[in-house]
Amino acid sequence: MDPRKIFVIDTSVILYDHQALDSFEEHDVAIPITVLEELDQFKKGSSVLNRNAREFIRRLDEFSSDNLLQDWIPLNGSEGGRVMVVVPPQEPSGQEHRLYGSGADNRILAAALGLKARHDGRNVILVSKDINLRLKARALELPAEDYRRIAVTDVDRLYSGKTHLRVDDPALLDRLHAEQTLPVEAICRDEPPANHFFILTSGSKSALACYKQSRGSLERVVKRAAYGLEPRNAEQTFALSSIVDPEVRLVTLTGPAGTGKTLIALAGALEQSRQFRQILLARPIVPLSNRDLGFLPGDVSSKIDPYMQPLWDNVSYIKSRFETEDRAHQRLTAMVETEKIQIVPLAYIRGRSFSRVLFIVDEAQNLTPHEVKTIITRAGEDTKIVLNGDIFQIDTPYLDSHSNGLSYLIDRLKGHPLYAHINLVKGERSPLANLASELL
Repeated sequence: MDPRKIFVIDTSVILYDHQALDSFEEHDVAIPITVLEELDQFKKGSSVLNRNAREFIRRLDEFSSDNLLQDWIPLNGSEGGRVMVVVPPQEPSGQEHRLYGSGADNRILAAALGLKARHDGRNVILVSKDINLRLKARALELPAEDYRRIAVTDVDRLYSGKTHLRVDDPALLDRLHAEQTLPVEAICRDEPPANHFFILTSGSKSALACYKQSRGSLERVVKRAAYGLEPRNAEQTFALSSIVDPEVRLVTLTGPAGTGKTLIALAGALEQSRQFRQILLARPIVPLSNRDLGFLPGDVSSKIDPYMQPLWDNVSYIKSRFETEDRAHQRLTAMVETEKIQIVPLAYIRGRSFSRVLFIVDEAQNLTPHEVKTIITRAGEDTKIVLNGDIFQIDTPYLDSHSNGLSYLIDRLKGHPLYAHINLVKGERSPLANLASELL
């Protein structure tokens, strides 16, 4: 029996990672011709999905320039796997016959089943980001797997950014309050990640601290207000501290709806607005029924406004905390009018470079790892990026808590001196919202 497997990949895998062909080591990769038909619908446009479709098509064209794609073509020399495009047989039979006539997903399943019948001695596996397609494959006794090349293995243990620690000697907390710093070895046996936060308690005493790797010390985190907004719990205090920390250039905030992620990020940005040329706000656009923005009436601004309204709501909330005659209210109004605060579509940032900008990306759990990388690589000199999201509330069909870009970023960057993360846990929107979250 041939130990090499045949992996049949569908369109969702390619749109998620255009380098998917390199992920299967010595095993072979089969691409149903239906997948190429679907990719043809995605090749035009400026989104990451469009670019992934184009990049994959170009690479496949390079492989096939001197070969027929209905034959196995080596991917990476003699030791690597091979690739082939699968076309339907002229006279399908059995399950294949029932599936070929209906829908793209069914035709992909039929191609995989045909391969399984023709290669009886080999293990044929369908790989898809589409949960329903995987379920249909298993119902037809065809092994199916999620594509996990860019994924976090255990999201339940994803880095939270903080530790609650009981201190035996209360004098250490007195020292921290008095001197604002402590040697890390006085509290921790092992060195924590850079910019890791601590909730320290000893009897009735408590303190908040952050580990600064460059100085090898724990530094006290003081609860402070930002643009009239005061943190309501330890996690919000940590979040605001990391946003205004000049040593930290990338911040991620996670947590359920109502924990104050976007509001804290915006308040922290406004507090230090003089340090930045511009404050940019963005969130992924996830249209209903996967329809593009083109079907909406109006110009680009009119098309994106409905999706960006939650960001404007946060701006309006902060403004409402001041009287109309108040200087802070007038200053915020002026920043909006002069586009010192501006909302931008993520689809149009590729190729741009942002210098002296504070860039807040809301709902970042709806981004792929490639999209997150695209955003961060736009950062120019003196730019800071804040990404917010709830990794368990994902609105795109081919992402989950393991494979979304926000989870991937947290898992890969934890402990870097330029990076800070905090998971917010307590809802602060209102008692009614908390009641719904807990009981409904």
